[in-house]
Amino acid sequence: MEWSIQDIARSAGTTSRTLRHYGQIGLLEPSRVGGNGYRYYDEKALVRLQRILLLRELGLGLPAIAEVLDGQQDSAAALRTHLKLLEQERQRIGRQIESVKTTLRKTEGGEQLMADEVFDGFDHTQYEQEVTERWGRDAYVKSDQWWRSLTDAQKKEFQQRQVDIAKDYAQANIDGKPADGPEAQAITQRHFEWLSLTSSPGKSHFIGLGQMYVDDPRFTANYDVHGTGTAEYIRDAMKVYGERNLSD
Repeated sequence: MEWSIQDIARSAGTTSRTLRHYGQIGLLEPSRVGGNGYRYYDEKALVRLQRILLLRELGLGLPAIAEVLDGQQDSAAALRTHLKLLEQERQRIGRQIESVKTTLRKTEGGEQLMADEVFDGFDHTQYEQEVTERWGRDAYVKSDQWWRSLTDAQKKEFQQRQVDIAKDYAQANIDGKPADGPEAQAITQRHFEWLSLTSSPGKSHFIGLGQMYVDDPRFTANYDVHGTGTAEYIRDAMKVYGERNLSD
């Protein structure tokens, strides 16, 4: 039995574009390609995709996934690998929970936040597929290479800047400063400069990123921890800034 690429994408909760990308890099080849150019996948391919998706959920990048899949063909060995990774993921989630608890405690108590506490347990590579699908493979590769080139101190400084910007957005929102006003736009200028360290976002990219802060609950939670409604306030401020100052 075999399934079309559209069927597999729909069942797996992914996209045809992602599956084609997996094929291009040799991670998941279709079982056959029909005369009409359509790709089809058999049961063996389904099992491989299941393992890929599991490993993606565990935060592994595509090169690491390929290494795991190519190095362990035995199903029992594969399950042991998955179990080990799941245990590691459980530990990482535990660190994230403690990180959020610390952020809440310090935010509510008016204490100074530290980037290494806020981001403990978080891994930027888990967003590789998402970034690639939204803005292209080149965007992820450049960002990843830039991040890996930083020292630990530089990474902490970069993360702390994001925390400081988020807190200033939240305070401006609490103070009732309009998103299109000078105070909010000055913060957004800092936000744009911070993002520009890794890329040069154009108008649609910058505005779209602000919308993602609201649409994606992970980002919303990251910003709203400083005050309910912060993510929406940031989105509005970024939209104004993009329309006033940027072009595509």
